[in-house]
Amino acid sequence: MDKLIPRPHFLENLIKFREVDVIKVVTGVRRSGKSTLFDLYIEHLKSSGVDESQIIHINLEDIGMEYLHDYQALHEFLASRLQSQKMTYIFIDEVGRCVGFEKAVDSLYIKKNTDVYITGSNADLLSGELATLLSGRYVEIKLLPFSFAEFYEASEEKDKNKAFTNYLNIGSFPVVATQLKSDMELSDQYLEGIYNTIIVKDVVTRKGVSDVGLLKNIVKYLCSNIGSSISTANITDYINKSGRKITQKTVDKYVKALADSFLFYSVERYNIKGKNLLKTLGKYYIVDTGLRNHLLSSSNSDVGHQIENIVFLELLRRGYRVNIGKVDEREIDFVATKQNTKEYYQVSLSVLDEKVQERELAPLLTVSDNYPKYLLSLDFITGDYEGIKQINLIDWLLQ
Repeated sequence: MDKLIPRPHFLENLIKFREVDVIKVVTGVRRSGKSTLFDLYIEHLKSSGVDESQIIHINLEDIGMEYLHDYQALHEFLASRLQSQKMTYIFIDEVGRCVGFEKAVDSLYIKKNTDVYITGSNADLLSGELATLLSGRYVEIKLLPFSFAEFYEASEEKDKNKAFTNYLNIGSFPVVATQLKSDMELSDQYLEGIYNTIIVKDVVTRKGVSDVGLLKNIVKYLCSNIGSSISTANITDYINKSGRKITQKTVDKYVKALADSFLFYSVERYNIKGKNLLKTLGKYYIVDTGLRNHLLSSSNSDVGHQIENIVFLELLRRGYRVNIGKVDEREIDFVATKQNTKEYYQVSLSVLDEKVQERELAPLLTVSDNYPKYLLSLDFITGDYEGIKQINLIDWLLQ
């Protein structure tokens, strides 16, 4: 078995909610490591004295578990294995494969001495009957593929700058780092498999999408425009000009399906002075830059927006709510908020050119509050400009 790479942020979340009276729901894109996170947590439970008989772990994507795709069969299977006098920890991977799983999960949850953990690869998991049945009785833990720090730990490349280039090019899916050892050709084949699985299982089948060709065109458009202000109207116009006739309503449906599969993230703009969200011209970021490069057949295009994408995902990993900042006519790449704190981030490939540096600092200098402000770049030069800290991006990612 390959070494399990510790995922402390996500693991600590599970530990924090151990035996708390809520269902723990781990969501995230396919192959981001949800089942492995359960393995890490189960190791923790065993090391803290939990007996193996108290742990039930099943994956409903396993062909041998297809008979449990009915909620009554699933409930009967799990209920018959509960420990009467001890806590039983129940782990169900890809619970959405079971029709009516909400009823089985709810029934298990209300039993004494049960601690229930489930995973899913689609946001539908928490938008249907489960959310209705369990309103206020579940906590969502949003899992992402490897951070650069996790990738670097798993990588055989010990030069952090070379490792970051690999991370940028082939991405953050755990298998790429731990098993494929950053092999470009093997990684490309693996990413194609992930992409096809997401498109077929999580979008086409689950959402009833009929035009796969159109869906893939939209994916490529979003990949080509990560970090750019776009709307579904922009996408509709682009496709119509290519000779296809499509309505904005259909594009809205397809884009939402892609976001629900955790393939893309939609980010709204935030008016810093007005302190309100703006509903127009948000941005989209992809869950993995390696997947983007695979789909566009290029790892060298628009590196500036790719590192912006990496920073966005890292802020999510660190538990921030992230928006695009708007200050008059200027833009701040990210406004990151968590509880009562706020941070501002500008991201640039390089600011060695004085004019570029001035352009990147200008929006931050117009913000008058005292929250931390950062300028991240791949430059090795660091500094402080009227309270704005310039930090090397790679060092920031490894903090």
